[in-house]
Amino acid sequence: MGDGIKVMVVEDHELVRAGICSLLRACAGIEIVAEASDGRSALELVAKHQPDVVLMDITMPGMNGLDAAARIVKEHHQVRVIMLSMHNSAELVAQALRAGVKGYLLKDSATAEMELAIRAVARGEMFLGPAVSSHVVAEYLSRVDGSLNPLDKLTARQREVFHLLVEGKTTKAIAHCLNISTKTVETHRLQLMARLDIHDVPSLVRLGIRCGLTTGEG
Repeated sequence: MGDGIKVMVVEDHELVRAGICSLLRACAGIEIVAEASDGRSALELVAKHQPDVVLMDITMPGMNGLDAAARIVKEHHQVRVIMLSMHNSAELVAQALRAGVKGYLLKDSATAEMELAIRAVARGEMFLGPAVSSHVVAEYLSRVDGSLNPLDKLTARQREVFHLLVEGKTTKAIAHCLNISTKTVETHRLQLMARLDIHDVPSLVRLGIRCGLTTGEG
């Protein structure tokens, strides 16, 4: 197996992903074993390559980083996930921690900080970048329970349908993406709207933006 730390980079912007990989290849003892552009392909590549550490973007098409991280942590106990984000909000950090990630870095972090994070989580430690206000996170977690995130009310499949809906996908496109029937998509849509007590798509999109699953940009 060797002494190197096997890393997988998951980022939907190709230039950003290439830049991260280039920087990490210059770090001794770190090996890039796979790259992915979305959460769904990340799940397949984790199973295939069994990396030690996954660097995961939060906002991605198809399956967002939070959902993908939760699946990876649940299905591959030895794999540790570091979340990459442009956002430093306590709510997003708390959601990431509840998903089981071991690190949270801002995308403008220095290369040395990213390297430190990878080595720390590979040892089994938790790493929050200096720019991530740990006391704000602690305060946030102390005053809320794990069910505050409204998406926690949804099943895994309903979360997938929700994410695709807020991306603007049609019922037919969602059915094709998830390999299910349009009728099943409609059923999931009605059920998730009932659970969230939201009854129109624009309100779903606003919730998606608030939860960091989409930027709302075209």
